[in-house]
Amino acid sequence: MSLGPEPVVPIAAIEHYEYCPRQCALIHVDGVWADNRHTVRGAHAHRRVDSGAHRHERGALVLRSIPLFSESYGLAGRADAVEVRDGSVIPVEYKAGGRHGRTADLQVCAQALCLEEMLCLAVTHGYVWHGATRRRTRVDFDEALRSDVLAAIKSIRLQMISGSLPVAPNDERCTECQLLHHCLPELSDGKDRVSRYLHSEVLSCDT
Repeated sequence: MSLGPEPVVPIAAIEHYEYCPRQCALIHVDGVWADNRHTVRGAHAHRRVDSGAHRHERGALVLRSIPLFSESYGLAGRADAVEVRDGSVIPVEYKAGGRHGRTADLQVCAQALCLEEMLCLAVTHGYVWHGATRRRTRVDFDEALRSDVLAAIKSIRLQMISGSLPVAPNDERCTECQLLHHCLPELSDGKDRVSRYLHSEVLSCDT
């Protein structure tokens, strides 16, 4: 019996998954969202990008808020900006803060996979612009990075199909996460901790 088509993975989910698989599942499986100072700052910084206004900058045609898709990989989303220069196509991802590991690298590489399929050309590199430093970092789309993107897509799709919610890391990432109060990381790292919590609640009710 067919279970229907596999779910399309949002490009944004790749960054969420790299940061924390549980955060990814809460957002893209359970549909949970909340804002904090980081997400509000990011939304404010994206106003120009999200306007969709195209223009020429530094000798390149800059296309903003471009819809992307890949039937081969089951991906869909948007590129903050795509620069067209001398026949080359270069995706650019905008981040309001500083660099946090390689989360944005995976995201912009996924955009490149879509552009390659849509335009039938090679996309060798992209950029991530960081508002905290007002500089952009080049990201080369080598085989290792592409392989990691495909692995993340596969894992996210399995999350979406199974509806599973991974255990929270319960580390320094949690204090900066906008879903902290939905996730409850201190209660998600095993049955013993949950049992202790329930036991303490029962005792408090009895006293």
